Amino acid sequence: MPWRIARELPAREHESAPAVQWLMPRNQSFVPGRLLAVFLALSVVSLGIGLAFWWLGAPAVLPLAGAELLALGIAFWLWSRHAGDMEKITLTERELQVEHRFGRLVERATFRAEWVRVEPAQHDGSLVEITGQGQRMQVGRYLRPESRIALARELRQALRRECNRQAAQLTDMEPQR
Repeated sequence: MPWRIARELPAREHESAPAVQWLMPRNQSFVPGRLLAVFLALSVVSLGIGLAFWWLGAPAVLPLAGAELLALGIAFWLWSRHAGDMEKITLTERELQVEHRFGRLVERATFRAEWVRVEPAQHDGSLVEITGQGQRMQVGRYLRPESRIALARELRQALRRECNRQAAQLTDMEPQR
């Protein structure tokens, strides 16, 4: 089945069917390595200007350049803490595992595939709500609102396919009369 958001993972040794995974990272224009390069380039320019003014007799510029770099470094550090923010949903043989990473906080929930309910939290453009067994997770934070509808549709299709596959396995295992 062609997926728009999901990808199929190869079946592991003890599994009879491939897993399906939805990986939704936070949209970022800079990865932490590039951000460090930008910070180092800005540091060289700022300190160069500060040293030039210090050499010309204006020593107050150098501490101000240092304070500016300190503030910029703190802002970049705070931003980089969320560089790994993402949501990951994995459907294996009988389980739907949902993981949301936000900074150092990791929220996880595991659902039985046949007992999961998937629906928008409030309306079509809202987050997708996954409920079952007394647990509730909202996903789709890092997707555009129109992609959340596709996510919900794909989740339902994959869950339906998994439940049908499980039912077929059970009927194959029944003794023949």
